[in-house]
Amino acid sequence: MDQGIVDFHTHAFPDDLAAGAMRTLMAEVPGIKAYCDGTTGDLIKSMDRAGIARSVVCCIATRPAQFDSILRWCHQIRSLRLVPLPSVHPDDPDILDRVRQVRSAGFAGLKMHPYYQAFHVADDRMFPFYEEVSRQGLLLVMHAGFDIAYPRVKQADPESILKVVETFPDLQLVAAHLGGWQQWDDVRRFLVGRPVHMELSFAMQDLAVPVAREILMNHPERYLLFGTDSPWTDQSETLSLLRSLGLPPARLDRILWQNAAKLLDRR
Repeated sequence: MDQGIVDFHTHAFPDDLAAGAMRTLMAEVPGIKAYCDGTTGDLIKSMDRAGIARSVVCCIATRPAQFDSILRWCHQIRSLRLVPLPSVHPDDPDILDRVRQVRSAGFAGLKMHPYYQAFHVADDRMFPFYEEVSRQGLLLVMHAGFDIAYPRVKQADPESILKVVETFPDLQLVAAHLGGWQQWDDVRRFLVGRPVHMELSFAMQDLAVPVAREILMNHPERYLLFGTDSPWTDQSETLSLLRSLGLPPARLDRILWQNAAKLLDRR
């Protein structure tokens, strides 16, 4: 394994649900390609091909009732190779208790997706949730930018991400997709250079090399994380794209594994 590389953003599903989930998701976005079959077994095969030591598996609760089943599955798949992040739904009346359950179960954090979960990242109604996540010392991986399956309505834009981070300075928020997928001008304006964690899943394939390098060279290196969004990108290809940027070796190591290890291993 190359320096214990950590992929901070992947997805997988229970074996008995994976085929149906993949069909549904691909039907929502005609033309999108899947590079794994949606199972954890196939994800680990992809990791082995790419030389990736650990992958963070991001769950998304699309209904409040899914919390218990997601938490059970996260317990089942948790291992040295897989770091699952459960999810809670914003409409769950017991959302704050759910956060505490995630903490007591020993998980590193949570994943939230404003489009699939129908909220705006800077909604005031989300603030008690952010406060509790911060209080419990959990990571919060947040989808950022537009989503390929949804209309271009701003629900997770970089300016709103910054508002949340500034309102809750102790919140360990990780903005997915390099801070705002296909909102790159706003990423540069509002996030680059600020103390905001950003992982680069599904961004390398979208960005021109000069723009990707500019963002990664101008953001504080301690706040950058490698991510792919597997199965929707190929982990090996994303690694190759990152390495092709010619980043300084010390910065590349921070992105590939050091920053992720610091966030995950302290919990």
